[in-house]
Amino acid sequence: MIDIALILLRDELTSYINVSKNDNSVVVNIDNIGLLEPGGGSSSLSDSIIITLVNIEEESTLKNQSAVRRPFINNATYQNPPVYLNLYVLFTSNYSGTNYPLALKRLSYIIQFLQSKNSFSVASSISAGSIDLSQSDISDLKFTLELYTLTFEQINHLWGSLGGRQVPFAMYKLRLVAITDRAIIREVPLIEEIETRANPNN
Repeated sequence: MIDIALILLRDELTSYINVSKNDNSVVVNIDNIGLLEPGGGSSSLSDSIIITLVNIEEESTLKNQSAVRRPFINNATYQNPPVYLNLYVLFTSNYSGTNYPLALKRLSYIIQFLQSKNSFSVASSISAGSIDLSQSDISDLKFTLELYTLTFEQINHLWGSLGGRQVPFAMYKLRLVAITDRAIIREVPLIEEIETRANPNN
């Protein structure tokens, strides 16, 4: 599910830059920016926009959900409720040297794109044709993005953990991705009536 969300983002961003900005040379990859070589040598990370997942957190407000489901008329099933996640996604514009102004321009494109469209779903995505929609949790995938501002200290820690070579970037918080295996713990009949043996004369 996490991969589907990032694939959707990649394809939508690529389409936006191609069409709205008339820029067909852009390359958007999902990869680990921490693998970027210090010298900025030729690789799949150079001269491209990189989308990297840097953190995951559980949405605490949705933790206490019922484990009971009622998919059938006469039965109820017990399933563990889905885990709802917030993903911290790093967009980096990796162009150096004489292409550094291009890095800043394409970083602006990213911010403009996510300002104009901050809500996404698989059903309305241009990626829908290449995604297997037979699983209901995939077809129901919806999420929003909001710009997440880091302090200078947090930026220092972030890029220190990623290898220390900072490039133009923007961090976004992606809410909410539901993760579930839909495994049935047990199935029980529904309670249809209650009998009491209390003595009515007491």
